Amino acid sequence: MKTILPFLLLLSCLSLSAQENNLHEQSTAYEWPSDAKVKDKLHQWQDLKFGVLLHWGIYTVPGIVESWSICDEEWVRRDTTMTYQQYKDWYWGLADQFNPTLFNPTQWADVMQRAGMKYMIFTTKHHDGFCMFDSRFTDFSIAHHAFRDNPQRDVLQHVLSAFRNKQFMIGTYFSKPDWHSQDYWWDVYPIKRGRQVNYDIKRWPWRWERFKQYTYNQIDEILSRYGSVDILWLDGGWVCPQQNQDIDMPRIASMARTHQPGILVVDRTIHGPYENYQTPEQTIPKEQLNYPWESCISLTDDWGWTPRPRWKSATRIINSLTEIVAKGGNLVLGVGPTPEGLIQPEAVARLDSIGKWLQQNGKAIYNTTTTPHYHEGNLWFTASKDGKTLYAIYTPIDGKPLPSTLSWTTNLPKGKVRLLSTKKPLLTSVKNGTVTIQLPSNLPSQPFALEFRNKE
Repeated sequence: MKTILPFLLLLSCLSLSAQENNLHEQSTAYEWPSDAKVKDKLHQWQDLKFGVLLHWGIYTVPGIVESWSICDEEWVRRDTTMTYQQYKDWYWGLADQFNPTLFNPTQWADVMQRAGMKYMIFTTKHHDGFCMFDSRFTDFSIAHHAFRDNPQRDVLQHVLSAFRNKQFMIGTYFSKPDWHSQDYWWDVYPIKRGRQVNYDIKRWPWRWERFKQYTYNQIDEILSRYGSVDILWLDGGWVCPQQNQDIDMPRIASMARTHQPGILVVDRTIHGPYENYQTPEQTIPKEQLNYPWESCISLTDDWGWTPRPRWKSATRIINSLTEIVAKGGNLVLGVGPTPEGLIQPEAVARLDSIGKWLQQNGKAIYNTTTTPHYHEGNLWFTASKDGKTLYAIYTPIDGKPLPSTLSWTTNLPKGKVRLLSTKKPLLTSVKNGTVTIQLPSNLPSQPFALEFRNKE
């Protein structure tokens, strides 16, 4: 173990590098669903605005980047004292160390509810193939290793139940590639194509058909055994017909909607009928978009737990949420539970701060729609569904004092401008097409929202 520790420290330090080399590109087009139930679910989801994406797996034990350290792509760096096979054997062996004896999904749900989140997505299986549910089709799961004797061994059941009890919309992340499966990475051949399947599908079609059935069976398990699910969030966009890895999405989607009518299917980065909303990763689109999308952004530089993270501040997350909503999207915030099974205090503190802000200013975020003039300086604008009320949200730079006045030239108010958190009217003047408001001197140096009528 002493020889491995420096290597683990290196991987922890390189977690940001992993993210920078592994961002999924956003689709360039969107196709609206034709199913009325899917459309209804999509509109419900769009109103929620803020959710959580929970990454938790064997990679959490040493606190390294999820799955990617076993990939042979050039940006992945490893300890040179170990062979690739030795490293993979060590990584698979983490399943026998992953024993989260403090696992408390109710604490997770409590924290995320206080944060103002309205939907959740839980990682049922990442690319390494380790299942966070008791799959009937593999023993490589949390229910069959170190945690097998725990009454909460079928983790997925308890996580989803805890969040349903808080009235969250429920989502399940599932990786289409599976690097532990001999039907995706076959040991007969070296891992010579990075993240890709490592054998010739045309030469071994029966093996690929077996992998397709395995994938179908596991998604069927998740959607038939664990109660109501609203979102099937599929990762690994390189598994697609364009890469000659046809997983048969029409069959999967049909099965999914048989079990869960109206479920949103999010086949990330694959434009077409099975990408019900787009998912730009660790970024925000430059312009307002008029179709459903969700920026997935992590609270630290990593999706999962790491021992020495670089935390983003509550103000930074609120600013991102504001910009995203003004541009017509949702924010799903990545949070990684600890190896013991808890949301750590540093994350809780930031999430609580975000939640307190939303308690006072959430009217400018939830159930809003976009307005054509949505951005001016540090102000972002949203609108009520009927378009009669507008909200102007000021997003300060962390640590900078607030100005004494604010001015803008679009979305001119009809009548009073109120501070949303207190409902108190502010001194306002409109001259020559510019509105100027006087800010209270005791206003905290944090984002704030204004409310005013735009139409009679």
